[in-house]
Amino acid sequence: MTSKIWFITGISSGLGKALAETVIQKGDFVIGTFRQQRQVDDFNAKHSEKALGVLLDVRDFDAIKSTFEIIEKRFGRLDVLVNNAGFGVAGAVEETSEEEVRQVFEANFFAALEVTKGALPLMRRQGSGHILQISSHGGFKAFAGFGIYNASKFALEGFSEALAAEVLPLGINLTIVEPGPYRTGFAGNAFRLAQDYIPDYKGTAGVFREKIKAVDGKQEGDPQKAAEAILGITQTETPPLRLPLGKVAVGTLMAKLQNVQHDLDQYRLLAESAVF
Repeated sequence: MTSKIWFITGISSGLGKALAETVIQKGDFVIGTFRQQRQVDDFNAKHSEKALGVLLDVRDFDAIKSTFEIIEKRFGRLDVLVNNAGFGVAGAVEETSEEEVRQVFEANFFAALEVTKGALPLMRRQGSGHILQISSHGGFKAFAGFGIYNASKFALEGFSEALAAEVLPLGINLTIVEPGPYRTGFAGNAFRLAQDYIPDYKGTAGVFREKIKAVDGKQEGDPQKAAEAILGITQTETPPLRLPLGKVAVGTLMAKLQNVQHDLDQYRLLAESAVF
């Protein structure tokens, strides 16, 4: 069986690194992105003809276009796309500056959108492919102190859910992956805090600010097992639209569904009365 060609953004650490290594071990070919040339060189020296590291800041749309031109010229196809690159920021909505909001959306939403659009012509032409959007359980349910990150992932899930319906008849699958807390660098040095601080939010958003740093290295999630789960769904004929990962993630989705059902039950008659 011919090995698949994967394109994974952000493989220098965390879930992206675990997934890239798992895919390579399986025998598929990985094209992975890094933001430092030294990382690219080390990766290519280690994996030789089994993978290809490329230098790419996913916020650079011209570079994204050039990268897909290289993929098309060298490989002629793309079987699996994984939009993994991104970062988190904690702070109350009011505390978060416009610049901080834009930075989060540039990385978590606009970059993923542009990379996805870059992959689609190849996948449409070949009549197959699988797009994996690495979202979060926070892309399904929002938390006080995490609102801007939640918003960026809600946006990612919104266009992805629509896109899934658009491309399924073309032979392309799409899965939104929603990890809970995992032992990656997400809550470590790469995590950002809103620069402004408003004491009135100490009991809500402030609690999250403190919690996110305290859990670093203690999360329930195993990146290796998550990588194996993600690889597994790419091997199924009918992959899910959503894949929560971890017990916390499952609990988060269930809590949101229960909250929505409660509001529907309580206010359905009022909702249905607002018509001609």
